[in-house]
Amino acid sequence: MSFHRLTSVIVALTIAATSVCAQTKPTTKKLLEFGWDEPSTAFMRAHVAEMEQTPFDGTVFTIEAHDADGKALNFLGQAWGTRKFSLPELKSSLDDLKATKFKKFTDNFVRFDVTPGDVDWFDPFDAVFHNASMTARIAHAGGARGILLDVEPYGFNLWNYSKAKHAKDKSFEQYETQVRARGRELMTRFQKEYPDIKIFLTFGFTLSHMEVADNPKGLPAIDYGLLPALLNGMLDAAEGQSQIIDGYEPSYAYKTEAQFAESLKIRERSMKLVADKDKYAKHYRHGYGIWMDEDWRKYGWNTTDFTKNFFTPETFEQSVRLALAHSDEYVWIYTEKPWWWSPTGKKELPKEYEAALGRAKEEATRH
Repeated sequence: MSFHRLTSVIVALTIAATSVCAQTKPTTKKLLEFGWDEPSTAFMRAHVAEMEQTPFDGTVFTIEAHDADGKALNFLGQAWGTRKFSLPELKSSLDDLKATKFKKFTDNFVRFDVTPGDVDWFDPFDAVFHNASMTARIAHAGGARGILLDVEPYGFNLWNYSKAKHAKDKSFEQYETQVRARGRELMTRFQKEYPDIKIFLTFGFTLSHMEVADNPKGLPAIDYGLLPALLNGMLDAAEGQSQIIDGYEPSYAYKTEAQFAESLKIRERSMKLVADKDKYAKHYRHGYGIWMDEDWRKYGWNTTDFTKNFFTPETFEQSVRLALAHSDEYVWIYTEKPWWWSPTGKKELPKEYEAALGRAKEEATRH
């Protein structure tokens, strides 16, 4: 073998070894904030420095829309409907993002809801796809990591086949096929505007599986029966380094290792709902959500006597530690009563809980 040939082989082997090392390098675990204190782009622009003093790596935020006269429009509540929003109407949010000097917050996600959800899967979907494209364009141009797709139906339940517009004359299988096609197009639109995008779900296949496990009539009879079809369509279209992340909202109240271990079994069982196992392995990831003021309507949220809360700072820290250890990358902290950021001065956030979160994140960083 010539010297030049030998050199070429060595270089090729070195590149291959480097690639393998890069693929097996442990992923840095990240904390996201998502709750009733969800910030606007304008708030982040004004308060990014103080926001980045928290243990989080990013937040879920909303983009706002305004008409030509400056009147506020409800983009989040109308995006999954028949109203198309133009880029000029969304420009103020994009301007805010471009002007915000993020340093520590590397993983922000712009929220996109399935609300009002009053468009049947067989109706024209132009407005939904257009608004999805606008959201991805702003996320990309504004330096966000991706989109938080909140699949909870706050308006019409578009996932429940029995409520569908044509349920009496179209079979569940016909709806599955149509929803999967919509999912392919949705992911295609996201990726066209934002290659290698991350789509963070509040929950994914796992929730539908848990519902099916309790209902012998199967997917046609459950609230989230059509959600797997959308996710399978999105996986069909996923390409490059794009990811679809199951935020696993059912872990809100988890406190023990046994609960997180059981969630891994649920992941495995939910695979029966996945159409393309190879695409799933390449593009699908798992995270966890922890609700810091879990079920406060029942337990209350006491800012002085923590023993009255569902999570004390100590049990909260333990849950976050376990979530970070079991997550592929992300853990999100959900809150309703306590606010991490507030335009009105509302807080109800004892420093002990913030310190607990910081310790959990520091522990994950060391490992």
